[in-house]
Amino acid sequence: MKKFKYIILAVLAFSSVGCDDYLSPELESLINADNYYSTEEELEKGVINMYDGIQGVNSTNANDYHALQVEFYVTEMRSDNTRTKAQEGEAAQFEFYTIEANNGIVADYYRSFYNVIFRANTVLENLGVASPENALAFEAEAKFVRAYAYFNLVRLFGDIPLVDRILSAEDKEISFTRVPTSEIYDFIISDLLVAVSGLDNTYKTRASRAAAQTLLAKAYLTVGTNYLDAQNLIEDVMSSGYALEPDFKDVFFNELNDEVIFAVGYEPDGIDSQNFSAEWLNAVGRTSGVNYTTQDSREALDALGGDRTQYSYRVDLDQPTQFQVVKYIPDGDTTLGINPTSVDPTAAGNDFIVIRYADVLLLHVEAIMAGGSSTSSPAALESFRLVRERAGLTGDDDDNITKQELLDERRVELAYENQRLFDLMRFGEAQAVLSAFSGATGGSFTASDLLLPIPQYEINLSQGLLTQNPGY
Repeated sequence: MKKFKYIILAVLAFSSVGCDDYLSPELESLINADNYYSTEEELEKGVINMYDGIQGVNSTNANDYHALQVEFYVTEMRSDNTRTKAQEGEAAQFEFYTIEANNGIVADYYRSFYNVIFRANTVLENLGVASPENALAFEAEAKFVRAYAYFNLVRLFGDIPLVDRILSAEDKEISFTRVPTSEIYDFIISDLLVAVSGLDNTYKTRASRAAAQTLLAKAYLTVGTNYLDAQNLIEDVMSSGYALEPDFKDVFFNELNDEVIFAVGYEPDGIDSQNFSAEWLNAVGRTSGVNYTTQDSREALDALGGDRTQYSYRVDLDQPTQFQVVKYIPDGDTTLGINPTSVDPTAAGNDFIVIRYADVLLLHVEAIMAGGSSTSSPAALESFRLVRERAGLTGDDDDNITKQELLDERRVELAYENQRLFDLMRFGEAQAVLSAFSGATGGSFTASDLLLPIPQYEINLSQGLLTQNPGY
């Protein structure tokens, strides 16, 4: 995917002059972008470049857009699933809920995903160079990517600027005016409706109809409305040819398998690689490390994980009191039958799965439950059973799935996949669960920690237009 990176970025200057902050009104790249997009082939390179933005740059340069490669910090490490190993540096702020407004990782994620939005808006403003048929497909793809980026940002930051086009130097107010969360969700839903209508299921590392349907259903469940629409969307995905992998290990180490609906693709040992999975292994052998498993998450897996447990966490052989995430492990594990994905673990080739079929099945249960406390629906019980039986477990014991049972099942099935925090928030359990967890582990969680701070750099750049979240 990144084979296009230097072609596009050289033209659009995405990561050089004028774009230290994607929202800066001095968008010098606009002139070059206008000059570049003159053919459908060039526009499709711009489409590919959206995914390059999500992929992020495998580097140690703080000014690069790392995007997905730092997502675990702002999701898993703010939940009860993972923590730092050495309790030091900016990473420890996530573990103890002491995040500061000048945290560089938070700023990286914020600007990275707005940069993805910029890339999507660039595609949307240049659709006229494509044939009518391909223009509709490119529009649907760009709107999926834009909705995906906004869905992540709004859940993490709350009210945020709504940038729905390429901005000019006169658009400073739009650049830095926070829009109510409800309006952001309306925009996400609008984009996803276009994506659903214009996509098919050709791709797994690009937007697809099934990916858009699943994301739209999750958006409906997040805002607590359109439950029947969410159920119908999910059931359409369930009839689209996807299936659970018989062996849980193969979900992560047999890439682009039948269970994968949307994944961010990486290739080993080059510019397409990622380093987040090596970070989870303390760069393989070092004493520091991040995204290490909590005792709380291991106890959940030991009790409820079944066959999933051994492919979710393992003991750190260098320090047997520490436990590492196994999913996406880059250097292999002969005892688990996992082969290395790269010569250098810090240049790993493991794809990261954003949407997979097990998530769809559990969303099916959630949609049928429709915000209630339990469900005994035969259809929900069947979806729940399929996920559990793949793990070597039985279905629901009393044929009545409670909200807590569903939340627990999502935790062990999707452990360490950047889902736990969002699940807790969507189920209305984040404050209670994280308060208890933080109290037991020396953290300082309060209700204001449900949202990240708006990066202080952005506030300074806005000259007072952009406001901060409470508690920061």
